[in-house]
Amino acid sequence: MASDAEGSRFSDDMFDPILLADHTFHGKGYQEGYTEGGHLGETEGRLYGLVNGAKIGSEVSFYQGFAFTWKCLLQNNQNAKNGKRLKALNSLLEIVHSFPYEDPTYDKLQEDLEKMRAKFKQICSLLNVQPAFQNVKTAGMSF
Repeated sequence: MASDAEGSRFSDDMFDPILLADHTFHGKGYQEGYTEGGHLGETEGRLYGLVNGAKIGSEVSFYQGFAFTWKCLLQNNQNAKNGKRLKALNSLLEIVHSFPYEDPTYDKLQEDLEKMRAKFKQICSLLNVQPAFQNVKTAGMSF
């Protein structure tokens, strides 16, 4: 009887790799896919952050240059309306200077951008100029 038990145990052990192959390969495939997906996701995330960070940076820089230029122009011209305009320009410059360039995890990024855009539109209305900011495509050239 002992030989029958050893024989059945031997035959079960011999077929285990075949019977469990699906489970083994599924586990290995899942682990390899998870690792590859993590690397691919990190690469895509970095590229997405780079492109969108550049767009936000160019927009904020445009607002800063716009406000600084108009502030310089209005300070040289003594007009009664310039007080309100200068106050609005200074307010936009304060928003731009307080913008967290170095913190990618800033949770109020969109709110601050919306405040900046609203202030820019207000200033354009006060100055009676048409807003002209457009994000330029970075990939490719158009003629």
